[in-house]
Amino acid sequence: MSLVEDRGTAAPDAAGTFPSTDPATGALVAEFPVHSPEDVAAAVARARVAAQAWGDLGFAGRRTRLAAYRGYLARRMHELADLVHRENGKPHADAILEITLAVDHLAWAGAHARKTLGPRNVNPGLLAANHQAVLEYQPLGVVGVIGPWNYPVFTPMGSIAYALAAGNAVVFKPSEFTPAIGTWLAEAWAAAVPDVPDALQVVTGLGETGAALCRAGVGKVAFTGSAATGRKVMATCAETLTPVLMECGGKDAMIVDDDADVAAAADAAVWGAMSNAGQTCIGIERVYATAPVYDAFVAAVTAQVAGIRPGSDDGASYGPMTMPSQTDVVQRHLDDAAATGGRAVTGGTVQGGFVAPTVLLDVPETSSAVQEETFGPTITITRVADAEQALELANGTSLGLGGSVFSGSAKRGMDLARRMRSGMTSVNSVITFASVPSLPFGGVGDSGFGRIHGEDGLREFTRAKAITRQRFALPVPLMSFARPAKAADGLARVMGLVHGRHR
Repeated sequence: MSLVEDRGTAAPDAAGTFPSTDPATGALVAEFPVHSPEDVAAAVARARVAAQAWGDLGFAGRRTRLAAYRGYLARRMHELADLVHRENGKPHADAILEITLAVDHLAWAGAHARKTLGPRNVNPGLLAANHQAVLEYQPLGVVGVIGPWNYPVFTPMGSIAYALAAGNAVVFKPSEFTPAIGTWLAEAWAAAVPDVPDALQVVTGLGETGAALCRAGVGKVAFTGSAATGRKVMATCAETLTPVLMECGGKDAMIVDDDADVAAAADAAVWGAMSNAGQTCIGIERVYATAPVYDAFVAAVTAQVAGIRPGSDDGASYGPMTMPSQTDVVQRHLDDAAATGGRAVTGGTVQGGFVAPTVLLDVPETSSAVQEETFGPTITITRVADAEQALELANGTSLGLGGSVFSGSAKRGMDLARRMRSGMTSVNSVITFASVPSLPFGGVGDSGFGRIHGEDGLREFTRAKAITRQRFALPVPLMSFARPAKAADGLARVMGLVHGRHR
């Protein structure tokens, strides 16, 4: 079973390699090997050995080495950003922002692993009062990470950093569109942490390489990509009962309430929709603005969009579509929006690999442009009677990753955020939750399950281990065939006294 989508990827040549190219110019970045199932199995075997050494370092030893890794990334940030610009297409400045977030998460994961995962005593309860009860979180061994191409540093690092901090080794399969970036990250690890270089390895290739990683006996697979490919990953992992973490994209909505700061909401909506050419799983694809602010919001967004443009030069606001066939998805959604009564007040054109910033109005909720992830620099804006109708429509898709609420009332904004069907919501901003390392990141519904980032992200890559230790023997043993005949009746009386009063 192939775990690759139809993305226009070049087929491997006879030598077993495939090219990575600049999405703006088509220039060759480099050739990379298509790692076979045997290659993947060998990498996992090396990682299994490294996992033992990495685990033996303890929390303090791992924290020191994770700090060395983030220091290496920080000192070479421009070098990596140049590579991200060439292979992914996003502007250099946006690449710097992405790498900065990844470094920040590395720091948090290393600093908080011991407190989150280390052994701690828990209340043993009445029946085991003579025991010490200990809870700790143990590493899984080797974690497989299948990464995306849209944020090829930050997104996989959300799994890699937390898996490493939890004591696991990692085998990382980057997207076939960004293998150079994944390889650079692994080489950086080996340079920064030379005593355990195999704790982070990269395998490159297309769908079959990803499938081989799923079948290689890893402790868990963390996947980021489309829901369709996610289902294939889950099916393949089911063959060996390998647990999975799924982050499968979104169709994030913004609610703009009556008393919102319209200018701030418009600025945030345009950034959330257009940055990274709209190739952001937690980007804003839909806006529901209440009737009192709708006209002003549309005017503000239109004015904002007039000042941005795609391109590969230093002055461009965003770059090309990284995945060539994604332009077909964007075009299909634009065509469907127009066919069902929608209209583009800006943009609406696709030229080569560049999509013009597009604002769509009057698009019905049944359109694919509203219901499906577009993953391009487009946004639909819909007039609603009030925020309650906006919330109902925002919750009306099968996807539920992130979202945003703009309101002049903190209480109202928080209430709407809590009721939005999403794993994460920002109030009076967009995407902010992803920049907070202590907050978990993940979705509901077709957006997937499991969490990266924060304490939940650390625990995601561990197994809970429960231990009891008898401190002293009870005068009347309850869990023994030597138990006195009347012990159960006495126990029942005690439970009646303690719990029976509750009705």
